[in-house]
Amino acid sequence: MKIAVVGATGMVGKVMLQVLKEERMNITQLIPVASEKSIGSTIAFDGNNFEIVGLNKAIEMCPDIAIFSAGGSVSEEWAPKFASRGTIVIDNSSFWRMDPSKKLIVPEVNGHLLSASDKIIPNPNCSTIQLVMVLKPLHDRFKIKRVVVSTYQSISGTGVKAVQQMEDERNSIEGAKVYPYAIDKNCIPQCDVFLENDYTKEEMKLTNETKKIIDLGIQVTATAVRIPVIGGHSESVNIEFENEYEIDEVKNLLNEMSGVTLQDAPSAFKYPMPISAHGKNDVFVGRIRRDESQPKSLNLWIVADNLRKGAATNAVQIAKLMAVYVNN
Repeated sequence: MKIAVVGATGMVGKVMLQVLKEERMNITQLIPVASEKSIGSTIAFDGNNFEIVGLNKAIEMCPDIAIFSAGGSVSEEWAPKFASRGTIVIDNSSFWRMDPSKKLIVPEVNGHLLSASDKIIPNPNCSTIQLVMVLKPLHDRFKIKRVVVSTYQSISGTGVKAVQQMEDERNSIEGAKVYPYAIDKNCIPQCDVFLENDYTKEEMKLTNETKKIIDLGIQVTATAVRIPVIGGHSESVNIEFENEYEIDEVKNLLNEMSGVTLQDAPSAFKYPMPISAHGKNDVFVGRIRRDESQPKSLNLWIVADNLRKGAATNAVQIAKLMAVYVNN
């Protein structure tokens, strides 16, 4: 099986290569794709060196699967070109996510919807992925009416330039800034650009994607905040159910959910944190407690590595599901 990674030299692309190696997929040829400045250089993968090529060359090489992480404009133009050649495209940008003809997939939640006819498969937003991994089993059992989510998002979600900004600030170096304010020792209540309704694009991604994946009838509202952390998004989530629940049953359902790790022992100071989720593929959930101000409502805390399950791991999991159709 030939797999192309578009954006192979980027922050997410590098993690995708690592996850592909860890998952031991039957890759006969890796096709790393990057911008003009990287073409001709090589990338080491699983003991071999592979030459970086451009998009036109990659299409000519006819990959079975192409995993995109190169931005929305690249995906808009090139995903259909790859798909027209028979390549299955898994796209990490936001461009195709709300297209009604495309399935927005988190394998543990709705991977069963995939079929051989799916040629462009969007990867959901990083914050959405970890949220729906927790919401799905609870919705199936208690039926969710409303979700209020506040995110505390790693600067790695913005990219390598954001990480550099924070490092510069910590070392008193004047450098380029991607945020309008200092991020070190600060929290910025803005992820992505503001829209006409005064919500940010990130907040509306969380709202719309969650509804598309879980249930259009769920009411979702979000506040997204950037914090000076590298390698993990956190979410404080309030859930209102239609049906009554018991805390023990909630914990059992989450403990049984594939890809979710329950960390909930407050008296032992056991709860999810970015520092412990970093480099791991699971979604971690804890601080599970009844909302005493509202009937049939629940509070909990979710953490995941945004470059792993929030991006690369989820994309590779989709690739593994679609590999069945490649081999057939």
